[in-house]
Amino acid sequence: MNNLQIDLSNDKPLIMGILNITPDSFYDGGQRSTMEDYLRHCEKMLLEGADIIDIGAISTRPGAEELDFNQELSRLLPIIKSIRKEFPSVYLSVDTWRAQIAKTLYQEGINMINDISGGVFEPEIMQVIKDCNLAYVMMHIQGRPGTMQVAPHYDDVVKEVFGSLTDRANDLKDEVKAPIVLDPGFGFGKTIEHNYILLNNLEKLTNSGYPVLVGVSRKSMIYKLFNTTPSESLNGTTVINTLALMKGAKILRVHDVKEARECIEIFSMLNRADNKSTLTNTK
Repeated sequence: MNNLQIDLSNDKPLIMGILNITPDSFYDGGQRSTMEDYLRHCEKMLLEGADIIDIGAISTRPGAEELDFNQELSRLLPIIKSIRKEFPSVYLSVDTWRAQIAKTLYQEGINMINDISGGVFEPEIMQVIKDCNLAYVMMHIQGRPGTMQVAPHYDDVVKEVFGSLTDRANDLKDEVKAPIVLDPGFGFGKTIEHNYILLNNLEKLTNSGYPVLVGVSRKSMIYKLFNTTPSESLNGTTVINTLALMKGAKILRVHDVKEARECIEIFSMLNRADNKSTLTNTK
């Protein structure tokens, strides 16, 4: 087991680098297929400045089929063991909603669970988070990946998404010591318009007292807006990441670590310049 903790209290936002070990991910599915490929990509992201490596074995793109428990574990276990051996100080997150997967991989030294269902698909995962003191990313989703984009509907998307997340986080917070991170779930049971309404109101979530993760990397809210493809969506990703930082996002979940790091460095430089300007004006 690995007891690494991550500091979400400082001002500088963090980067979660995506390591998909799926053949059918919407953007990079099939680009890597061997253990050597995965380890080298992990190394590349760490060298470029990733603070967290997030490993996912199930594609959660719209319409994706779900793997069963044994298939998911058989994909995750070897790569977790290899990464922990190769990079013993890396902060590891696993993208899963299954309680037993979380419990099993805790024994292999993971530090965080990134749950797309926020505890809805398997409520038992909450007990694992409590027992194992794992950091927990609680994401919002309407429906399940296979059907979530079939006519998603909200009466008030901001109130329903943000309210649901904060209510569930409040129920959990007194029983865990590790951080609880909220993720509005861009693209998970939301129309393009829903996504931009949530982005425009993101400060309402970042002011909730919980750190907020934003994961928009190369998603359809970008490429469908311009009638392009995920491979042509890096610039749009950077624009949205910048806006999210300005609205208080603490973690950016990305495929492109170098570009996200540059985005954060510029944002941090602006904050320092603003602070110096404020100090000067008050003298």
